[in-house]
Amino acid sequence: MDKAIRLELLEEKDLCLVKDIYNYYIANSTATFHTGSVSEADLKSILPIGDRRFRSFLIYFNNEVAGYCYLGRYKPRAAYDRTAEVTIYLKPDYFGKGIGREVLLQMEQKAQDVGIVVLMGIITAENESSVKLFERMGYEKCGHFKQVGEKFGRILDVVAYQKLLA
Repeated sequence: MDKAIRLELLEEKDLCLVKDIYNYYIANSTATFHTGSVSEADLKSILPIGDRRFRSFLIYFNNEVAGYCYLGRYKPRAAYDRTAEVTIYLKPDYFGKGIGREVLLQMEQKAQDVGIVVLMGIITAENESSVKLFERMGYEKCGHFKQVGEKFGRILDVVAYQKLLA
């Protein structure tokens, strides 16, 4: 399956594709704590584009855009530059096809290629599919933040997972 899945660097011209994917999650899930739709301009401040280490990618499955992912800066201080937060969003039609697993493997390699040795996954606790993905891929739960978010009238927990790559 890995030959059918490829990552391509995300460019500003791709923000219209990303906007539609992300706005779906905003309107229909607790995977993000944004509560109102975002514009392409908003995404420029969220996604790393043009950075040598912290980068965003479009996910292609059988030559169709299936989603996007990125290695984001974990914290803004230079001492954290060895760590990145990994984020993956797939279009709903691409759930359950093993894409997340392959994308995460590729992201781990891309992180190592630029000297990132720790990856973090920060997930809404009720997002069972993402929790299972990170656990299956060897990420360890390292934090549980209780009742830190509220969306759709529900109080939500956030969990943190990490993997040491080196």
